[in-house]
Amino acid sequence: MAHLLGAERLHLEFPTRTVFDEVTLGLDEGDRIGIVGRNGDGKSTLLKLLAGRLEPDAGRVTVRRGIRIGMLDQTDTLAPETTVAEAVVGGIDEHVWAGDPKVRDVIAGLLGDVPWDGRAGDLSGGQRRRVGLAALLVGDWDVLFLDEPTNHLDVEGIAWLARHLRERWSRTEGALVVVTHDRWFLDEVCTGTWEVHDGIVEPFEGGYAAYVLQRVERDRMAAASEAKRQNLMRKELAWLRRGAPARTSKPKFRIDAANQLIEDVPPVRDRVELSRLAVARLGKDVVDLLDAGVDYPAPGGGIRTVLRDVEWRIAPGERTGILGVNGAGKSTLLGLVTGAVSPTHGRVKRGTTVRIATLSQELAELAEWADERVSAVVAAQRTSYTIGNGSKAVELTPGQLLERLGFTNQQLATPVRDLSGGQKRRLQLLLILLTEPNVLILDEPTNDLDTDMLAAIEDLLDSWPGTLLVVSHDRYLLERVTDQQFAIVDAKLRHLPGGVDQYLELRAQQQRGASTGAANGAARVASSGADASAAAASATALSGAERRTAEKELSAVERRIEKLQQQIAAARDGFAELDQSDYERLNAEMAKVTAAEQEVAELEERWFALTEQLG
Repeated sequence: MAHLLGAERLHLEFPTRTVFDEVTLGLDEGDRIGIVGRNGDGKSTLLKLLAGRLEPDAGRVTVRRGIRIGMLDQTDTLAPETTVAEAVVGGIDEHVWAGDPKVRDVIAGLLGDVPWDGRAGDLSGGQRRRVGLAALLVGDWDVLFLDEPTNHLDVEGIAWLARHLRERWSRTEGALVVVTHDRWFLDEVCTGTWEVHDGIVEPFEGGYAAYVLQRVERDRMAAASEAKRQNLMRKELAWLRRGAPARTSKPKFRIDAANQLIEDVPPVRDRVELSRLAVARLGKDVVDLLDAGVDYPAPGGGIRTVLRDVEWRIAPGERTGILGVNGAGKSTLLGLVTGAVSPTHGRVKRGTTVRIATLSQELAELAEWADERVSAVVAAQRTSYTIGNGSKAVELTPGQLLERLGFTNQQLATPVRDLSGGQKRRLQLLLILLTEPNVLILDEPTNDLDTDMLAAIEDLLDSWPGTLLVVSHDRYLLERVTDQQFAIVDAKLRHLPGGVDQYLELRAQQQRGASTGAANGAARVASSGADASAAAASATALSGAERRTAEKELSAVERRIEKLQQQIAAARDGFAELDQSDYERLNAEMAKVTAAEQEVAELEERWFALTEQLG
């Protein structure tokens, strides 16, 4: 593969610290690199160095002649008077850009709800961000640098962006370097990972899942001071490996090695009994939404129905994710649960012991503490925090819990106003947990958090036994901390047995129905309802005979996978007994193993498809 650009012995210092020291790396055609690391370690700075936006104090970046480089910054660069059309396609005539399928795809994928002739100054921050991303993607680039491209995109938009970037170039053309905290996106798009830490850039093969495995290997051999991070990443790897078999075929690493690493790791969550994490007692009744609906006055007169016929009985200990496009009614639904919104129709019933807390997108809980040190904020709260039950119960001080959330002793002396966005987010969560709620609502909780801290938050939530409701565009987080998902589709709440994939398929059906005007396609989405029996039937509902056939095939696939895995293990064990100088025999046996592994991968994909059909 042709070399596109390289960095040689980069050194960069800021007044208070050294950001990079002797960093050397390169970018070739076909590279798809994700950059991970803690907030403040230099991920965005590395992008700017490679893109030529920032000059290093020492070392150099060399770029092959004729290479076209495009970059998406985190800052908004649109002039207020610029129209959306001017920002995206410039002065190109409509018949020209409309004939380009790539341009049409970008506009449809990112700007469906943005007025084409609207002024940039009249748009919301999220819309301006999407206009900037669209303006970049319609261009022809050899190298793309993207800094947090998934910000302000919903689940559907993130899925579109991942598909676009996978299909933008052939496998041996172009190069992509992306900084993002969206771990699902990293796995979908990236074939390599760079971790930025301690002034260096450490490369790993594969996307996020493969990076987790290799990092576990590194941490296993590290000093005892790394034990805490090691255990956390091993737990995350355990969740990755215990997920759907289709997930395991994506990372390019040995499955048996991963199994060996996690064989002594307990399940992510004990479904029978979760550890007690200082919550108020919760009775059998939580919140019941009974035939609830909400109407708002529509602009220009009339009534706009946001929610209708919502039947949702929230159970103690339930862990549910809520999906829906922007404006679908997610915030209204949460308002019904918390009591901030009154139903126009139906009623809402709350248990007498329910104590609800919301981790909102704003940081209002910290406003009164802005001038106080973190230690003072913590000292004003409870003096102890209980984790575990009975003989396993452990009393932690709030300071120790802060340490678990990534705070250092030095940061405890920092005024709240001087904390980074991620640190404020962690402190906000701690203050909420110290009030001992038994129903916790997370509204876009991943803002300003890096991948390490997201894993720490998820680890903390694993031991929290209350009811958990999550609204997030972070697909990885939803699948990681919740056991079921619902979606708001056409003002109704629908259960999703197939998870996020089913939601994306529903949205695709809805859009196809709207674009073609096919009433039957729209009716399938609109009439689905929220009852469990209708939700279990997907767009490809199975009859009784078809279901029995699918169940038989599923059993056969499982038996075949088990048999092949046994054969592969036996063949690998037998390699040691072969004549190591007989290369022809060794190659033949290895070819058999490779063919068997390929068949296992195909069978796992079929297993996943069958389980989706069966619901």
